[in-house]
Amino acid sequence: MGIDYTKRPATPPAGQGPAPAGPGGPVSLSKVTLTKSAPSVSLSKQGGGGRLHVNLNWNQNPGGGGQQQKGGFLKRVLGAASGGIDLDLAALFELSNGRSGVVQALGNAFGSFDNPPYAVLDADDRTGASTGGENLYVNLAQIGQIRRLLVFAFIYEGVASFDQADAVVTLTPAAGAPIEVRLDERAGGARMCAIALLTNTGNDFTVSREVRYVGGHRDLDKAYGWGLDWTAGRK
Repeated sequence: MGIDYTKRPATPPAGQGPAPAGPGGPVSLSKVTLTKSAPSVSLSKQGGGGRLHVNLNWNQNPGGGGQQQKGGFLKRVLGAASGGIDLDLAALFELSNGRSGVVQALGNAFGSFDNPPYAVLDADDRTGASTGGENLYVNLAQIGQIRRLLVFAFIYEGVASFDQADAVVTLTPAAGAPIEVRLDERAGGARMCAIALLTNTGNDFTVSREVRYVGGHRDLDKAYGWGLDWTAGRK
């Protein structure tokens, strides 16, 4: 099955884009960290609703006292700004109608929040200048339309090791506790990491920690049985 690419408009139309957090009851500020011993959590139990904000962040100076410095992945992987390294946050999606594809900067497949696939990338940080890392938003109001969604990251250019970057992915519902996944497994030189799998369990998502390193898109597809046809692409 081919990949349906939809280029993100430079300025989202009025009324579209990620929905703001709505009012709700008391919100727990306790962070939930998914680990090997506790690998999954229900979004509804976290008070999830409205939108899910997925953020990829990392340590610019690994081993330098544990101080996390925010910036583009280029700076955080290498510890300095130099050209040729580009890491992207992305997601494979499968909708309830059987349509599947990918949301990623590669191929300008930025997705859509209010329309299928109900997941959208905020931007693509190629320069290392961003202070907020890379961000993906999932429309939880359309949860019935999404069968599963796999959040992953890959190195588009250059050579880097995920396990040297002290990378952290945080999934934050509009209401409720943030869900943290640390990419703390040894990468072994792999250029791609499956981070978290969101599975529709009937009006709810179960978020499962993956932290699985693979060589590329085809390896990721095979590991999770997505069944897409992959061709070379550029940004």
